[in-house]
Amino acid sequence: MPYIPRSERSKAYEHVLPHAGVLNYAVHQLIDTYFEQNNRNYQTVNDVIGVLDCVKMELYRRLVSEYEEIKILQNGDCKPYTTWLKDKHKLEKDL
Repeated sequence: MPYIPRSERSKAYEHVLPHAGVLNYAVHQLIDTYFEQNNRNYQTVNDVIGVLDCVKMELYRRLVSEYEEIKILQNGDCKPYTTWLKDKHKLEKDL
C-alpha cells in the first residue's frame, strides 16, 4: 500500500526502494504525474489500469513463468497440471 511514513517518501523520488511500500508509493506518484498531464476522466483511469495489467502480465510472462519452468524441471510437476496435460494429450490423439 502507498501509505508509508512521510519520512520514507523522499526515497521514492531518489529511486531508493528498500521495500514494497516505497515501490508502491513510487508507482502511485508516477500515476499521479500521468493524471496531471492528461484529462482526469474515465478513459485516463482506464488507460492506467490497462497499463498496470499489462506490466503485471509481462513481468509474469518474462520472469516468473521462466523461473517456474525451471522449478518444474528440477522438482517435478504437480496436479492439476499433470492430469490436465495428460487428458489434453488423450483428447488430441482422439481427434
